[in-house]
Amino acid sequence: MCCYLWIHKTLRKPYIGIVEGKYFDNPELIQEKRSRMKIMLLDPEKDLPIETITTILQKAISLYKSGEIKIK
Repeated sequence: MCCYLWIHKTLRKPYIGIVEGKYFDNPELIQEKRSRMKIMLLDPEKDLPIETITTILQKAISLYKSGEIKIK
């Protein structure tokens, strides 16, 4: 799994969860208490930051394609 969409339990906001977040230094991504994942909180009242999401997803895909992140 590369990423997922979910609702934050305490903040009640949607977020995109990025698996293997340790490979990302994007300021939009938050580590929280998860060891492998970082999340990007989304404001349901605003338009999605498409450019940022696209950049993060492209990097994630390239990490899997290059073999830096192993696929089981």
